[in-house]
Formats: sequence, C-alpha cells, structure tokens
Amino acid sequence: MANTPTEPKARVGDTEKLTINLGVVDLGQVDLLVQEGFYSNRSDLIRTAVRNQLAVHADAVRQTVARRTLMLGLQHLSRADLERAVAAGQRLRVQVVGLARIAEDVPPELALAAIESVSVLGAFHASPEVRRALASRMV
Repeated sequence: MANTPTEPKARVGDTEKLTINLGVVDLGQVDLLVQEGFYSNRSDLIRTAVRNQLAVHADAVRQTVARRTLMLGLQHLSRADLERAVAAGQRLRVQVVGLARIAEDVPPELALAAIESVSVLGAFHASPEVRRALASRMV
C-alpha cells in the first residue's frame, strides 16, 4: 500500500490552525519577546516552543509510535491502493500521527469496503462524503 512516511515537519500549506488560551501575563511576555526581536511574531514563538517540547519528548514519541504501530508523517491512500486492498481481501487500519489523506476520487463505497478503522492524531483529509461514510470507524 502507499505507506509513504515523510519527514514530520510541516511544509508550506501543510499546517493546521490551533487556538490556545493564555493568561494575560504570559501573553504580555510573548508580546515583549516579539517586540524585542527574539521572534518574528506570536506564532513563531509558539511553533518554536512546541518544537522544543517535542524534542524533549522525542524518545517517548518514537517508542509510542513503534509500540502502537503508528505511521509517523504522511499516509496517502489512492483509489488504486484501496482497490488493491479490496481485491486482496484486506481491510486497512489507518493509524497515523501526522496527516492521513484519502484521494478525492475515492468513492464512499470503496472507502467502506477497504478501511476497517481510522485513527489519526493530527489531520485527516478526505472528501466530505468519505468522511461521513467512515465516521463510525473513526477511533
């Protein structure tokens, strides 16, 4: 199947918006660091802080990914991938930390026939019809 892991770093256009709430004192300190030129903007500081924390916990992430047999990075499933799985009598368990993407030309019926479950920590991109069809299989 098309289990193509990529470097788990965001590329332009491959980002998701995240909303956080900060206390006013923390926010003031963030703005001060931006004003003093340590960071270009609030998002730059937050991305840096998140990356630093991910680096601190990198071993735990690697161990968990291996233990839970998760794909780290990007998993793209094409129509041909799903058709091959159905032809082989296989049911896929999509387990991704990062981005799971199902091609836009995949009909809901094929997704249902080929995919047993979907577990994504990160982002899941699929047509609205496929998302609705797989809703009960999302864990």
